Amino acid sequence: MFQFKQFSVNQDQCAMKIGTDGVLLGAWCPIDNHPFSVLDIGAGTGILALMLAQRTNADQIDAVEIDENAYEQCVDNFEISPWSDRLFCFHAGLDEFMEEPEDEYDIIISNPPFYTEDYKTENEQRDLARFADAMPFEDLVEAADLLLSENGIFAVIIPFKEEERFIDLCAEAELFLVKVTRVKGSHKTPIVRSLLAFKRYELSVLTADELVIEINRHEYTDDYINLTKDFYLKM
Repeated sequence: MFQFKQFSVNQDQCAMKIGTDGVLLGAWCPIDNHPFSVLDIGAGTGILALMLAQRTNADQIDAVEIDENAYEQCVDNFEISPWSDRLFCFHAGLDEFMEEPEDEYDIIISNPPFYTEDYKTENEQRDLARFADAMPFEDLVEAADLLLSENGIFAVIIPFKEEERFIDLCAEAELFLVKVTRVKGSHKTPIVRSLLAFKRYELSVLTADELVIEINRHEYTDDYINLTKDFYLKM
């Protein structure tokens, strides 16, 4: 079990465990549109939905997860949380979930699979969680275009090397970048991740910055501490 300040997450049935990417995205995702409804695509443990339940007063927080074991664990994590009455997980693939959309969402958030190498492991569940062909960026953007409300925010974390392609895909769907934070492990290492937020309309000013996680091993920067301190026990 992974213990956060206001909730706990069981992860023994999930191929992808709690990691820095998910916590970064959940803490960073803009919520200035005061969301009523949230959708977490590819929920895994449910960490993103849980973080947004803590950060917002959204009445409806839905998640969708295709893997049966991860789905069951996500449901359990929702049920033991302080916000169980606002959280719901669908057991479905994204294409199935999009067939009969019933709602629009003010926030759509995803930490999508993005390992695109040719090889696979012997662990089918982990491959499903890790490899981009399980949920191509094109499908994710299509879902955001279909399900995002007029004033909604679509937020993702992806490899920095994929940033330009992802932004172009969103532009084709008339989803416009409004905020970007590029993430480095330390001051001496290259940028590895891009936190991206999109809206249906362009803003006159794009908010862009850089986040460095560590000064030295396990010595965190003030920026990282300030971003994650409402969640991590030892921040």
